[in-house]
Amino acid sequence: MMDRLRKIFAGIMAALIKPIAPYAERANDALAPLREQLRVRYQKLEPRERTLLKVAGIVFTVFIAYNLIYSPLMNWRDSIDTTIETRQHEIGNVQHLVDTYLLRKKQLHDAEKNTVPIGKDFSLFSVIEKSLTTTVGHDKIASITPGADRKLSDGFIQYNVELKLQNVSLAQIVDALYGVKTLTAPVAVSDMHITRRLQDPHTYDVEMTCIALAKSA
Repeated sequence: MMDRLRKIFAGIMAALIKPIAPYAERANDALAPLREQLRVRYQKLEPRERTLLKVAGIVFTVFIAYNLIYSPLMNWRDSIDTTIETRQHEIGNVQHLVDTYLLRKKQLHDAEKNTVPIGKDFSLFSVIEKSLTTTVGHDKIASITPGADRKLSDGFIQYNVELKLQNVSLAQIVDALYGVKTLTAPVAVSDMHITRRLQDPHTYDVEMTCIALAKSA
């Protein structure tokens, strides 16, 4: 780091000195007599006075070097570090957005694979009714009602069917759920309520909602 700062400082000094080099030579010639007078006076000083003068010169040099060279360079370095940190933070945010986009894209792709055909050839009502008739029997179906189709984001449509089963055993409930789960069309149970019957504690009434997603063209 220090080598880098030295190189930067040397480059800055070279760039600053080059335009004023001719003027510096003239100033050096003009100040030569004054420097000679100062040297003579310095030689006439006592050793203690020379020491004090050297100490004052060192302190003054350090003060000038700190305020005109070191401090500006440190401020410049801190500014660069801050800029780098800001850029790294921005890059991190962009990467997070990219990862989120790729995740949503995968989720959308998975959702599109788990959709039913859209159109008149598919009826969630008929599919559910046929499955329940097979698993628990038509006499156990108290009601089955198609719900209103819901338009979701990204061009999806959700089909809904609300149904009630009556006087079914736990085994029949399991069979009904398994029948819905294993349908060739991807159908899911979104809501379900089971109530024990007062007349027979081993039988139940069931209310549930089945849904299926379709991708609109």
